[in-house]
Amino acid sequence: MISTRSFSSKLSFSILLLAIPIFVLALGVLFYQSRRIIREEAVGHANGVLDATMQRVCLQLQTIETATDVNSWLIQTYLQPDSLQHISHRVVSLNPHVDGCSISTEPEVFPEYGRYFSTYTVREGDSITSVIEKQYEYFTKIWYRLPRELGKPCWVDFYDEADSLELTLDGMIASYCKPIYDTDGRFVAVISSDLSLIRLSKIITAYRPYPNSYFMMIDKEGRYFIHPDPTRLFNQTIFDGANPRRQADVIALGHEMVAGNKGSMAAVIEGKSCLVCYQPISDTGWSLAVVCPDSDVLYAYHRLTYVVLSLLIFGLFIIILLCNRVAAHAIRPLNQLLEKTQCITSGNMDVNIPRSKRTDAVGRLQNSFSTMLDALKYHIGSVNQTAEQARRRNEELKEVTQLAEKSNRQKDEFIRNVTHQIRTPLNIIIGFAQVLRDTSDTPLLHSHASDEEIKSITETMNYNAKLLSRIVMMLFDSSDTGLTEEMHSHKQDMVSCNQVAKEAIGFNNMYNPHIKINFHTEVDDSFCIQTNHLYLMRSLREIIYNSSKYSDRENISIFVKRLDHKVRFIVQDTGKGIDASERERMFKFFTKIDDLSEGLGLGLPLSKRHAQNLGGDLILDESYHDGCRFIVEIPF
Repeated sequence: MISTRSFSSKLSFSILLLAIPIFVLALGVLFYQSRRIIREEAVGHANGVLDATMQRVCLQLQTIETATDVNSWLIQTYLQPDSLQHISHRVVSLNPHVDGCSISTEPEVFPEYGRYFSTYTVREGDSITSVIEKQYEYFTKIWYRLPRELGKPCWVDFYDEADSLELTLDGMIASYCKPIYDTDGRFVAVISSDLSLIRLSKIITAYRPYPNSYFMMIDKEGRYFIHPDPTRLFNQTIFDGANPRRQADVIALGHEMVAGNKGSMAAVIEGKSCLVCYQPISDTGWSLAVVCPDSDVLYAYHRLTYVVLSLLIFGLFIIILLCNRVAAHAIRPLNQLLEKTQCITSGNMDVNIPRSKRTDAVGRLQNSFSTMLDALKYHIGSVNQTAEQARRRNEELKEVTQLAEKSNRQKDEFIRNVTHQIRTPLNIIIGFAQVLRDTSDTPLLHSHASDEEIKSITETMNYNAKLLSRIVMMLFDSSDTGLTEEMHSHKQDMVSCNQVAKEAIGFNNMYNPHIKINFHTEVDDSFCIQTNHLYLMRSLREIIYNSSKYSDRENISIFVKRLDHKVRFIVQDTGKGIDASERERMFKFFTKIDDLSEGLGLGLPLSKRHAQNLGGDLILDESYHDGCRFIVEIPF
């Protein structure tokens, strides 16, 4: 017991040394891979939200650009103060995405207004107001100066110190500015369509990928003009206050956005680790970014940590439990081997000692006992096999003897039946032949026999002779020679279906002239099939003969019907019919349903064999209950 416990403890300790590091390593890999997958999914999710937001922003900006471009030609055509005010009003009223529109001219374009002329239309709630602005030095404003210098449309963002719109947060405006030239190609004015950054901020922040995530937008100088902290708007850049040593990631993010690049990176923003996805807004010089704190991105990951710790504790418990079970399993073969050897000692050889794949002492011992047991079973099995073979041979001899005795009995019964069936008509023929001879030898007796009596005697002799001929023919057909002759018979006769049925009826009339057979047909007399006339007629006449012999002899009918590619000959009668218990053996050769009846038990089996050799079949219609109805089907 001491050595067994020592072996079990060593085995448990070895398994623990192997299993615990593998288990901890597997959990570590799972933990690392989970974090990586979650971050990749977060990048994809944030980029998806950023792309959708970017599409909405671009659609908003393109709408304003289109509204400005489609009305700019009116300024060239109608360069008058009233017309410019009307055009400004038109741009705002027809385009709900435009919050304001100004048209400002070059100095002295309209002398009556002096050096300055600027008309402005602003949307205030549901009302739209158009005014001619008070004169001020707007030539230096970025929304006028930049398109004039570039000579092409552009987007600008600026801070309206006068807060003249009263619709933007602290006067912050994004404006699409386009230079206007007269028909001579001279620069005359600038039209600018304004977008409130409050509206733009609402569009951008309509959907966030995570609860605490937010959007920020900077211009080409890095200034914030969309940010959740309003104090930074137009007052600070993304680089302000960033320590190059501790916040190099924020500075790198700012350079990436200012350069108009697209991508994602991790950065520590305001002391929080965040995932930032950014991309530029085309044709504006602005860059939009979505900031997702790691606390939101890795929320599921942090929850997974508790799951992993629970799994670790539970796994260690399972490993220890399994080690104990494995150790117990390791020494179990010794106990099982002891139990089985005790059974063998008591004389029970039905036990089985399986071979072990182990190479230690326990495995070799088990294999040795298994080999020894196999050898014992082999020798004992050889003795039992010899005894079993002798027993089976005795049983086979017994069965053969029984079959031989049964065959002898059947042979004797058949010979008695054949002798009786042949002797009866033969005795009748011999008896009447003796009567005729005596009548011819004794004129006195001949004078007392009338012609009717002589005719009756000759008809009886003829009937029994035909009956004897029929028996001999059936015996020949049932023999191997008859079967071979039938199998090699040709089936090229063109047989009239109605004619062969009538021939079968005529054959029956020779034996039973007083029984009427009703004939019904659905085919013309000219309808013929290609088959063997002799065997078809034999099959039909045996069925009609049986009906005449075993029915009530009152309602015997034969029907000829055509179905698709086969012809049906239906023979039905009225009477007691055939019991359901006898239907399975009625087509077996030399089997009679009634042992006291006439016949050899060959009529129905031969009829069925004839029909099958012709490609058809003979069946009993079990749905008919007024007697018997047999159906012969022959293909054509």
